[in-house]
Amino acid sequence: MVKTQKAVYDTLNMLNFDVTKKCLVGEGWCPIFAKTKIQEALQRATFDSSSQVGIIFHVMDAVESPPTYFRTNRFTNAFQEIVDAYGVAKYQEANPAVYTIVTFPFLFAVMFGDWGHGICLLLGALVLIARESKLSSQKLGSFMEMLFGGRYVLLLMSIFSIYCGLIYNEFFSVPFHIFGDSAYKCRDATCSDAQTVGLIKYKDPYPFGVDPSWRGSRSELPFLNSLKMKMSILLGVAQMNLGIILSYFNARFFSSSLDIKYQFIPQIIFLNSLFGYLSLLVVVKWCTGSQADLYHVMIYMFLSPFEALGENRLFWGQSVLQVILLLLALIAVPWMLFPKPFILKRLHMERFQGRTYGMLGTSEMGSDDQPDSARERAEEFNFSEVFVHQMIHSIEFVLGAVSNTASYLRLWALSLAHSELSTVFYEKVLLLAWGYENIIIRLVGLAVFAFATAFILLMMETLSAFLHALRLHWVEFQNKFYHGDGYKFMPFSFALLADDED
Repeated sequence: MVKTQKAVYDTLNMLNFDVTKKCLVGEGWCPIFAKTKIQEALQRATFDSSSQVGIIFHVMDAVESPPTYFRTNRFTNAFQEIVDAYGVAKYQEANPAVYTIVTFPFLFAVMFGDWGHGICLLLGALVLIARESKLSSQKLGSFMEMLFGGRYVLLLMSIFSIYCGLIYNEFFSVPFHIFGDSAYKCRDATCSDAQTVGLIKYKDPYPFGVDPSWRGSRSELPFLNSLKMKMSILLGVAQMNLGIILSYFNARFFSSSLDIKYQFIPQIIFLNSLFGYLSLLVVVKWCTGSQADLYHVMIYMFLSPFEALGENRLFWGQSVLQVILLLLALIAVPWMLFPKPFILKRLHMERFQGRTYGMLGTSEMGSDDQPDSARERAEEFNFSEVFVHQMIHSIEFVLGAVSNTASYLRLWALSLAHSELSTVFYEKVLLLAWGYENIIIRLVGLAVFAFATAFILLMMETLSAFLHALRLHWVEFQNKFYHGDGYKFMPFSFALLADDED
């Protein structure tokens, strides 16, 4: 009760007396949709307190930027918190949380893909959701509170993990013939012998995901590494393009044609001239079954762009296209860097031209007596500061295009690590123990396997993949369009006081 009274008086202290000293005047923010509710509450308060003075409520024009308020529910709240931990959106800025709801659990699943482990996570998430009403009223420990707060994130991560696990065809690292028989069969009776050439393809490819015959073969690692590495590049380029496209919608909403012409267009050209082209080569290589070396193609695109591609040619006109794309990428860098600061300077000069002579009519008034003089305002524009800022932004984008694309390779690296760890625990612990007839050794092997799966693969690997997905969203995706320099709308609430320990 004391805390409530203290909070009431603390809020009243923010209000001012009007000139008559008879009533209090307060200014505050409220969402537009809540105006009628506020008016109803104020009228009810006037009636309940039998006040002689009516409460006046009217909308004012504010100079400063309003706070940001997103209406969330139990499902979307955790995703909004993930974005807000990076920075609260500026007022009316595009909200990345809308896309994060899908992209975050999906990128997590690309790294965690195993439908056996996914089912374990799903069961954990369903238990938390089923006991939602009971757990929400209890005082939980810091770890359980974090887990309970992200229960819907965990639910989506587990569903996507099952999906990616089915694509990778991994169930605790064991492949299953869920979608039919393998497309490969033995060349002869000595197929299992290490000296034979191996399997041959005898029918159409496996209908969904990776063919189970790859598991355990000598070419398993080269095949899966190639698949996951190229897939990571494709997903990365797609998400970075989405980020740049969102910067266009931000610029269009705020009517900033300068940002569209001198940021969005050169950025999209630069990224796609290099890494969009690489993605195209990957897809063409997959579709045609070509043996071209993409490393060679990309490196010699810079070192000797006019040299013939030879056996690395994937399609007609590729050499000409490479030269055009390289020129576009080279043009995009100065396009990003130089025009915007000079145009801003010209616009500033045009805005204040002729105003500097406005105060010369009165000789008694010195320039120091002019609190907001045109002379001071004309000096507000610092060209060198604007140019340096634009230069930093351009260099960051150009270098970031390379480093961010490489950063998406963590999807491949963590997926490989998860898969190999699962294989080690299955083959070197469970199968090794099962090779003995002794029941005690088998039980010990099973216990070690269960412990390793629960604590290393389901807890540490989940946390690792979660943090890597978080980094990809904060750094690689959000820095393309999201400023995050706003502040949250914090309404006064008695309900929030109970949770506040301070």
